[in-house]
Amino acid sequence: MHLVGFVHANVNCSDFAVSRPFYERLGFQVVWEVPTVGGPEVAAAVGLPPYRVRGAVMALHGNPRSTMIDLLEWQEPRGEGPPYRRLDHVGIARLAFASSDLAADVAELAAAGVTFVSEPVTIAGPSGDPVTFVCFHDPDGTILELVQYGSL
Repeated sequence: MHLVGFVHANVNCSDFAVSRPFYERLGFQVVWEVPTVGGPEVAAAVGLPPYRVRGAVMALHGNPRSTMIDLLEWQEPRGEGPPYRRLDHVGIARLAFASSDLAADVAELAAAGVTFVSEPVTIAGPSGDPVTFVCFHDPDGTILELVQYGSL
């Protein structure tokens, strides 16, 4: 294998107009608007019939080489139902983002009405240094996580 990095994670949403500002609040910005129609070649490559979608690829502001989010609202075909309720299912469970000031980020998200799974928790990381993290939900209930390495 010749992997050199992690490019993006796809987050599906029910309403792009609601989810985009949420991810912008987290510090992401649109770097590419996704074409609204997936032609036969692209649709086949992702295992779907030709489709319509609304979305964008988003990177951390000021860091275009960061791992990106491919935020998509599938319009046709349209998936229904909420995302997984808990983290103990098979498959991708959550996305974790590094924070340089977790307490401030938690306060900002709480003021915006974001739902948290719990209060922040601090554990000993691999080297024994503290690692603080907290899980929360995006507008559709997808579980996200903030992580801060070192003392708060």
